[in-house]
Amino acid sequence: MDARAKDDIYNQAIKWIREAGDLIRESIGEPLMIDTKSNPNDLVTQMDKNTEKFFVERIKQKYPSHSLISEEGFGDSLQNMDGTVWIIDPIDGTMNFVHQKRNFAISIGIYKNGVGEIGLIYDVMDDILYTAKRDEGAYKNGEKLPLLENKQLKESIFALNSFWTCENNKVNHKKMQDLVRRVRGTRSYGSAALEFAYLAEGMLDGYVTMKLSPWDIAAGVILVNEVGGKTTKADGKPLDFLQDNTILSSNANIHEEVYRNYIELK
Repeated sequence: MDARAKDDIYNQAIKWIREAGDLIRESIGEPLMIDTKSNPNDLVTQMDKNTEKFFVERIKQKYPSHSLISEEGFGDSLQNMDGTVWIIDPIDGTMNFVHQKRNFAISIGIYKNGVGEIGLIYDVMDDILYTAKRDEGAYKNGEKLPLLENKQLKESIFALNSFWTCENNKVNHKKMQDLVRRVRGTRSYGSAALEFAYLAEGMLDGYVTMKLSPWDIAAGVILVNEVGGKTTKADGKPLDFLQDNTILSSNANIHEEVYRNYIELK
């Protein structure tokens, strides 16, 4: 993606993500229409759907040649990552949105031929926007984030999703317990996008979870890359943005140590 095109898309995406955030905040107190998807804890609201439609309509009008992967079904069905692909989660952390009215984010990752070019994560209620362009660093509300510290595992705080067993991704619980004992502490925030953002900011040192969709990770991976971190599947293999993935994201110093010694998928 050439620099001029990237800047145009980046500026347009920031404008849209802030407009979408304004719409969410304006209606945050209104009654919600809540449905479930794959299970009773997999929530979706009319706000998720409306926000996704907001982006799809604008992207298709402004950039008709671009493709979309999105959570609520208004995007395209893709067999590859050719061309420019927007990967969007309109509200990441829907359960937090429903129960807390905060701690959720809009997440947008923009890829060119499979390479992450632009990542945006917007903490809507706190009005905090994390941004990144490939090879240009990551930012929080316009202030550049420093490179991640190369902490040792015993000094690290990890975000861990408690759902260690998901479908066919069964993890060795004893090894995960060993990891919990080894690190300094663990956290869970209920929004994958925010957990990636906190990792990029240095508030976390690692993140492990057994199942995330492309829209959960697309922006966060770019942010973490830009501060020197590394993200793979939990077993160290490359990510696939056309399907669900297990996730290990961390500072580069401990990444291999974690997947070789503490994560075993059965």
